[in-house]
Amino acid sequence: MTFDELIQSDKPVLVDFFAEWCGPCKMMAPILKDVKQEIGDTATIVKVDVDKNPEAAGAFHVQGVPTLILFKHGKVLWRQSGVVAKPGLVSVIKKFTAG
Repeated sequence: MTFDELIQSDKPVLVDFFAEWCGPCKMMAPILKDVKQEIGDTATIVKVDVDKNPEAAGAFHVQGVPTLILFKHGKVLWRQSGVVAKPGLVSVIKKFTAG
């Protein structure tokens, strides 16, 4: 499945644009793992390495990492750069999965 196909999903897709060398990105990894456990299958979480996928990062004007973008049906519902705490992330995802 391509990146474009993935973000066209009916359910929200949270994309974590990250880089291996990025300290804050390393802080996001366990947060995303906890978020996935809490939200289960209501949304998909995908990590995109900006160094290995510069075209995906460029397409969404990702300037810094980590940048989190929530997609549904290919549209950007929410985005934020920097480390996002688990409660905030869960509440954003739940807001777009309700109904």
